[in-house]
Amino acid sequence: MNADRVSAMARIGSLTGAGDGVAPPQYPIESVDNALRLLLLFEEQTQIRLTEASTYLGVASSTAHRLMAMLQYRGFVRQNAVTRAYEPGPALSSIALGIMARLDVRASARPLLEQLHREFAETVHLGRLEGQNVHFIDAIEGTRAVRVGSRAGRSLPAHVTSSGKAMLSRLDTAALRALYPQEALDAVTERSLTKRAQLEEVLEVVRRRGYATSDEESEEGVVSIAVPVSGLSGVLYAVNISVPKHRMTRTLRGEIAASLMRTGEELNGVLV
Repeated sequence: MNADRVSAMARIGSLTGAGDGVAPPQYPIESVDNALRLLLLFEEQTQIRLTEASTYLGVASSTAHRLMAMLQYRGFVRQNAVTRAYEPGPALSSIALGIMARLDVRASARPLLEQLHREFAETVHLGRLEGQNVHFIDAIEGTRAVRVGSRAGRSLPAHVTSSGKAMLSRLDTAALRALYPQEALDAVTERSLTKRAQLEEVLEVVRRRGYATSDEESEEGVVSIAVPVSGLSGVLYAVNISVPKHRMTRTLRGEIAASLMRTGEELNGVLV
């Protein structure tokens, strides 16, 4: 390995070792750190030879080989059949694409979220179904003095939220029961659904009318309405508007539901 390449690899190590100013963990795991340092090398290189990995980490060739073997097993690297050097594997690509897809989702949905926010001045959320939970990936908080707080970055049980119920309505009975094999459901408030049979009845209503509601089922004093959105990749999303209960009139409920359904139609087939 030539001197320039050694110098470049050392420079990468010095740049990536500090974690953007974050202090090292109190109890570092050397093998994990070494594996991650190898993956970070792909920021600058398309291939890593075993001898380079050994020299870069300051470990025996056998140790470097074991690290590469585990990374290869998990799909993070693959070995070129001709050069025998290691290259980025499919797992790295799928992670990168997944992150970019989520960023694109927020970018694609944001103008419509802003439009809803301007129309009602209430808190708007974009959520994604992750197992039995809804993960809120974006939000615009309402502008009124009394408003529902943003849940961006948080996850809640899908069956207690309007977003979750909207997305679950896209599943058939077999898929829903596979997701919820037990009859009992955990309650978050006194108004939460506690049985799968109740959830199934609610989802039938959601399918018929095109939108879902939550009436203090995830948080006291909060009422929300949501519509489902299907991504091109099959991922389920939902857009909701959350309103303090004292402000949610029957007229406002109808106006929000109608506007959300128009938004859902625009987003269907747009998100990935």
